[in-house]
Amino acid sequence: MSAFLRRHWPLLLLLVPAITLRVLTWLAYRPALLFIDSFRYIDNLHALRADQLDPIGYDLVLRPLLAVGGLAWVAAVQHAGGVLIAIGTYGLVLRLGGRPWVGALAAAPVLLDAYQLQIEQNIMSEVTFEAVLLGLLWLLLGRGTPGWKRAGAAGLLLGFGVLTRLVGISLALPLLVFLVVAGGAWRHWTGWRRAGAGLLGLLAVLVPYSARVHAETGKWGLTGPSGNMLYGRTAAVADCANLHLDPALMVFCPAEPREKRLVDNYTHADLDPNWPGPLPPGADKAALAHEFAIGVLKAQPRDVAEAVLNDFAKSFAWTREQDPTDVPLDRWQFQPSYPQWADQSLIDLVTLQNDGVVASVDQPLAKILRDYQLGGGYVSGGVLGIGALLGLVTVVRRKKPLDRAQAGALLAASSGIVLLFASAVFQFSWRYQLPALVLLPIAGALGFTTLTSAGRKRLAAFPDDVDAGALDDFRARHPGLKLAPLTVVIAAYNEAGGIGEVLEKMPDQCLGMPVDVLVVVDGATDDTATIAEDHGAYVCVAPRNRGQGAALRLGYHLAAGSGAEYVVTTDADGQYDNSELETLVRPVAEGDADFVTGSRRLGHEEADSRVRWLGVRVFAALASVLTGRRITDTSFGFRAMRAELACSVPLHEPQYQSSELLLGVTARGARVVELPMSMRLRKAGKSKKGGSLVYGANYARVMTGTWWRGYVLRRGRTRAGRAART
Repeated sequence: MSAFLRRHWPLLLLLVPAITLRVLTWLAYRPALLFIDSFRYIDNLHALRADQLDPIGYDLVLRPLLAVGGLAWVAAVQHAGGVLIAIGTYGLVLRLGGRPWVGALAAAPVLLDAYQLQIEQNIMSEVTFEAVLLGLLWLLLGRGTPGWKRAGAAGLLLGFGVLTRLVGISLALPLLVFLVVAGGAWRHWTGWRRAGAGLLGLLAVLVPYSARVHAETGKWGLTGPSGNMLYGRTAAVADCANLHLDPALMVFCPAEPREKRLVDNYTHADLDPNWPGPLPPGADKAALAHEFAIGVLKAQPRDVAEAVLNDFAKSFAWTREQDPTDVPLDRWQFQPSYPQWADQSLIDLVTLQNDGVVASVDQPLAKILRDYQLGGGYVSGGVLGIGALLGLVTVVRRKKPLDRAQAGALLAASSGIVLLFASAVFQFSWRYQLPALVLLPIAGALGFTTLTSAGRKRLAAFPDDVDAGALDDFRARHPGLKLAPLTVVIAAYNEAGGIGEVLEKMPDQCLGMPVDVLVVVDGATDDTATIAEDHGAYVCVAPRNRGQGAALRLGYHLAAGSGAEYVVTTDADGQYDNSELETLVRPVAEGDADFVTGSRRLGHEEADSRVRWLGVRVFAALASVLTGRRITDTSFGFRAMRAELACSVPLHEPQYQSSELLLGVTARGARVVELPMSMRLRKAGKSKKGGSLVYGANYARVMTGTWWRGYVLRRGRTRAGRAART
């Protein structure tokens, strides 16, 4: 049990406020919230007619729930569903390689977003649709590359999702593309067979339902009243003064100024028997409205496209604001009184029939929820945009075939974006953003996991098998070696072109102490080791390449175990100025510091990358916040320290070690000093660092992880130990 709590505590911590908020919501609005659509669902509950505006998917869920309990029971189940969706999100991220805290961040939007809480209390289809979305991701990603059976099941599930929310049809594209390319199978029939199975599963649901719609309405489709989406979108932007259409069509051009036209009003205008006004005898109103919409599209394609793109962009806005032409935001906000989307008599009739009570609001609880929502208790669209971006940029890893986390990130990101865009084509509403609370956080979590996976393999405790082999080889070649009090440790991997010059410029004495150089060759395939030995350095050879962090850790322990009192690190590429060695070592040698690091920001820097220049400053700011002390440069490789201090910090990062060591020694209370130093451009070879984005993501991960272990967990264990002793 304790192991379970230690692993999953981030999610468990979030569940406490999430469940509390849901209980408050359930108690505040009794028995449930009823929106306009709710009455249509309830009215069609038993007949399950296909001629309605909404397909019957949600009714198929609602009907058995109401057979067991009332509207309050449905709301409770939907709240439980929201929690389960979040837990499923967390589990999927962990299944695909994410860390618990990353999975918890992905689950947080569904758990804590106030608009999500409000929609769960509504008798509405959103929670069911969100469950379908998560189910699709689990089907496609949860157990390796899907075969044709799982592909077919995904098609069936998506078909049900379309009957729950029509906008789900837009997900057919990312679903089929994924089935074709998953596992790199697009070059073979395997991927195309999978896509065929998925398409057949989808059609197996939609074709029979469309046939039923045809039988009841005389037309093929998935809904009864057309809702005339195209007319609603075009009527809102139609420039009536400059349109040159048939007079029989111009009657469909709205009289309101364009800046006051609400798309939703025109989309459902056909529900008004008096719309749009007098028409010629025998005229087909729907056909004429469609013809008008086509005319606007031809005359004003740019205006229509601009309106769609503007609405799509609103989904990623940082704040919840609305234009006069948007669906009113207060529809999805907690209100101090019961929302009146129908006559009070009808509301009371529905609640009395199902729950035996009239609709009511606990105003103190409603105020708490409203204050939470209006006070920022929601997920910003900008955060969702970051999730989408992280999911999409995983293509920079260029793995062939894509690993599961990368494939999942791309699938979730593309699905979320397609869904939001398809909704924007219809009209903008903050309600339509809610499914993105499931998809885009998963995309961001898996994208982050993918981008940082290159550095995720941590080193085992020292010495591991590679360390032991390298130490045995070194001691066999240098039995009984006693290193100088000041030893310079250099990690080198394929640095034959530059290490010779670095060693030539290394002083033999520093502050009256002799200087030895220990080069740890990290599985190099060139002549680095031979050149280093020819220049008088002691060389320890690791049999395989593990990363600079692994090589330096080996060097720290070897130097300390061979008698060195002070250790200096520098690079093998000539970026640091050996003439500054005395300045670097003096504070440690004179007892004024335990750890000294240079700083290019305090000194001089030759920069060849604006991204790296910015990264140095961003990570310095992050380190300053985490440690509570001013740090200007976290990745400067020219450092001096007491030898035993370097060995006292647990080091597990093979590549991103500079911040791990710096934050590790500060967490132990070491006296750390930064001094102005120079950093030049590399003299030879090329950097072993990856792409800027991947490297930066890993660097941030290591910094925050080291801070957590050193400043939070270690100090927490120390306090617990002291308490136990007392």
